[in-house]
Amino acid sequence: MNRLADERSPYLRHAADQKIDWYPWSEEAFERARQEDKPVFLSSGAVWCHWCHVMAKECFFEDEIAQLLNRHFISIKLDRDERPDIDRRYQQAVAAMGSAGGWPLSVFLTSDKKPFFGGTYFPPEDSYGRPGFKKVLRAIIDLYSAKRDEVVQYTERLMDFIKPEPIARGEITAELIDDAVQKITAVFDPQNGGFGAAPKFPMPGALAFMLNQYFFTGDEAIKYVVTRTLEAMAKGGFHDQLAGGFHRYSVDEAWIVPHFEKMADDNAWLLRNYCDAYAAFGIMHFRTVAEGVIRFIKEVLSDAQGGFYASQDADVTPDDEGGYFTWTEAELRNVLDDEEFMAISLHLFHERGAMHHDPSKRVLFVAGEEGDIAKQIGMDAVDIAGIIERGKRKLLKARASRETPFIDRTLYTSLNGMLIASLLKAYRVFGNEEIKESALKSLARIMAFNVHDNEPMHTSGIKALLDDYIYLIEALVAAYETTGDQRCLERAEAFMEQCIERFWDRTEGGFFDTDTEVLGVRLKGIEDVPHPSANATGIMLLIKLHAILDKPIYLRYAETALEAFATKTKEFGIHAGTYFCAVDAYSNRFKLTVEASPGSPLAKAALSLFRPYTAIAYGKDNSRIIPCIKDTCYEPLESQEQLYEFIEAAEKRF
Repeated sequence: MNRLADERSPYLRHAADQKIDWYPWSEEAFERARQEDKPVFLSSGAVWCHWCHVMAKECFFEDEIAQLLNRHFISIKLDRDERPDIDRRYQQAVAAMGSAGGWPLSVFLTSDKKPFFGGTYFPPEDSYGRPGFKKVLRAIIDLYSAKRDEVVQYTERLMDFIKPEPIARGEITAELIDDAVQKITAVFDPQNGGFGAAPKFPMPGALAFMLNQYFFTGDEAIKYVVTRTLEAMAKGGFHDQLAGGFHRYSVDEAWIVPHFEKMADDNAWLLRNYCDAYAAFGIMHFRTVAEGVIRFIKEVLSDAQGGFYASQDADVTPDDEGGYFTWTEAELRNVLDDEEFMAISLHLFHERGAMHHDPSKRVLFVAGEEGDIAKQIGMDAVDIAGIIERGKRKLLKARASRETPFIDRTLYTSLNGMLIASLLKAYRVFGNEEIKESALKSLARIMAFNVHDNEPMHTSGIKALLDDYIYLIEALVAAYETTGDQRCLERAEAFMEQCIERFWDRTEGGFFDTDTEVLGVRLKGIEDVPHPSANATGIMLLIKLHAILDKPIYLRYAETALEAFATKTKEFGIHAGTYFCAVDAYSNRFKLTVEASPGSPLAKAALSLFRPYTAIAYGKDNSRIIPCIKDTCYEPLESQEQLYEFIEAAEKRF
């Protein structure tokens, strides 16, 4: 056992029996590096990460590598989920060196924490077109010994690279929105759905922006981008066809073979996309997919006391990538009867789902539609659907008997905030009280567990980052809008005041990612990487809180931030989808003051509306709703019918 055995992070504890003399991230490690005049090797990863496990097995249990690291380096293991702020900075440094980012992140540092060489996964010996880790270690030893001055000079240039440049402010114009639609449409893949080529990420911020744009424009081309993408993702192996929920991304452009980890943030944002798409288009399949995500969250990521876990690992062992989720023909035949095997084989079991390391194992994806299968074998489509559903239930039961991938049960404030807000959206769309109660129970747990002395924490013992503040505020605002509980609104306002005090850039506008410098810098990103940007979400929350609380200062903060990022985001295109949502929210501000009991039919009608960027506020019970578009309010509405008529007519007023 090394010194990681008592760490909170399950990823660090997983490394406790490795042969490396690991330190957690600590001043103690760097002080020892200074005293012994050694470089630092930093390995950053996560417990859900397949290639982190592969490198650990191949390298960190290997005698020669362990001897090299223990003799010539001070080695630090970092959990990127626990300390995303540190990981983010070294990711940028490695990108500046010309290497693609990702995990495991393998970086060599001086004793003052400055990087001078790095990459991601290294095999022990030269392979996969990558240099062997043994070779890398020996080269670093020689470099650090023979060319120390050059190393130090190089680190200074790298640190300058990751320092943010001054922002060129821009204007909030309609052209920003039009340009964003064009750029997102330009990278749309009409054949496979989604954006760009492999590997494919779902880009939920861009999907939300395009879906909302369809509401305002009625443009059928925009609708096609959204529905084609959501349909393609739902039919692929990227979507767990048996248990619901989504994996992290697709390694191919057709969404067939995923990277198998299942993450809280990915499922939170995709749940919103499918809920909104069902509300906008009425497509029942989108509701079914959303309910499957909710089922996955409930069965896998939910703590019995409230709160949601961070992730489910990709694998049981690094030798069998996706083994828990994949099937051989023999395994199918062993579980299914002949009729079920025939239907499932035609529906979900296709050679395009074959795994690269073992082609006999396949990912289940929708290769044949039920109606086409019915015609092919001369059966009624309803009967085929029933057989397929029966077979899927049997497969899911059989899969549950397998050894289950590890679940990271850490309760991160940011991830919980995302899931709580997403589940409350699902409640508003579907009206299921159980969903609402689960979300509110989890909010209470996080407020009790991760808020100390009225200050949020990232998780126990780790201070909050911008993401924690923003997504907890979002959850509290969503809870207020859903229930009318004034205490939620008061806490949201108090946390927003703290957030502005600690993270706001008083020179240029926008929020920094940390309240103090980390590695000498504070970063201020606006990109969706790949989940929606906390800065952009924060702007939308400022706009919404301005409406609910009638605080003009919040709108001025939002305007300042929108202008600060306006020029920069033009180059980001699809990766700034949530920022464009924020621009859209600013231009299409809409408020409903519900002067009715939160549980009344009139209040429920207001909650269930699909109208993007709506703020819900509560007043005295006068059995009416007062609608406001931007700064203009209209005659009160006293029935659900009047509300629907107003919404239908309101878009002509913009």
